[in-house]
Amino acid sequence: MDFQYEVKGRNLTIYVPGELDHHVASQIQEQADLMISTYRIQTVIFDFAQTEFMDSSGIGVILGRCRNLGFSGGKVKAVHLKSERVRKIFSMAGLYKLVSVEED
Repeated sequence: MDFQYEVKGRNLTIYVPGELDHHVASQIQEQADLMISTYRIQTVIFDFAQTEFMDSSGIGVILGRCRNLGFSGGKVKAVHLKSERVRKIFSMAGLYKLVSVEED
């Protein structure tokens, strides 16, 4: 597994690795969905502190979790968007409108 996660109460934090590409995105999607259903997660927090690269599959992972949690009244947050590249992708994809972003 190329990423780490942490469950606290009904919050799931996913520590995204340096590169969020197709391979990592499919792992995150699978594991996140399992954790969401197992622990009845209400908030998924993507921590981008270490992330320097994200492609369209990363956008898909975030949008998919927004959709899945939206059915149960949950939400998705993104924190520590330190990379200018990642912030640009968030902006171009319109993720700032869908995801609560907390920057340092």
